[in-house]
Amino acid sequence: MTGPNKTENADSGLSVRNVTFRYGAKVALDNLSLDVRAGAFTALLGPNGAGKSTLIALLTRLLVTREGRIVICGHDLARTPRAALTRLGVVFQQPTLDLNLSVRQNLAYFAALHGLSPAQMAPRIDAALDRLGMRERADEKARDLNGGHRRRMELARALLHDPKVLLLDEPTVGLDAAARRSITDHVHDLALQGLCVLWTTHLTDEVRDEDRLLVLHRGRIVAAGITGDIRQGAPLSDWFLKRTGGAE
Repeated sequence: MTGPNKTENADSGLSVRNVTFRYGAKVALDNLSLDVRAGAFTALLGPNGAGKSTLIALLTRLLVTREGRIVICGHDLARTPRAALTRLGVVFQQPTLDLNLSVRQNLAYFAALHGLSPAQMAPRIDAALDRLGMRERADEKARDLNGGHRRRMELARALLHDPKVLLLDEPTVGLDAAARRSITDHVHDLALQGLCVLWTTHLTDEVRDEDRLLVLHRGRIVAAGITGDIRQGAPLSDWFLKRTGGAE
């Protein structure tokens, strides 16, 4: 029997049920429900203003609503926020690095916030930098990195505490094609290794046919399923523009 703050399956990843959020009279999310499972790359695709960043803010408790329920790895975000949030790794749309610190110092500071000792954090930092091809830049200041390397650094930081759910809000905005492709490929690999991934974007070329796709428009999910099945043989970009009324 599960406790009052647990869902039936504590390994279910992320569950959002009947969530509504308003900015004054404007409804940003309208009775939204969705699931993101472990071992899957789930793309939340929506035009600008669809509500993607509002959802990320609610999932990370930067915003709070009383309408609906959010459960992360079996932990109710409203009832046990600390237990829920420790399961999350997050890459926000806007960079959140200290540009005056080195790559390693940025990562060490974040690891300390999660309660890791120096002995625990050192091998994790090295492993994270190795995975992303950043070890040789460990002692460079963040301000000296290009956009792609800063994003890699933020991704490495998000994984330091071994989260079960990874949230990425428009993580490739402003990057060149090669950097976008590198980060997208890496996060797909993380999903294949068992991580629960929610990737928000308005760029259809970041979504693969085998990905789980949720299409958000005006605060509501208007399509959900496997990308290759949803697009019904048409290019995803054409299908998406038609589905969202031509919104970009």
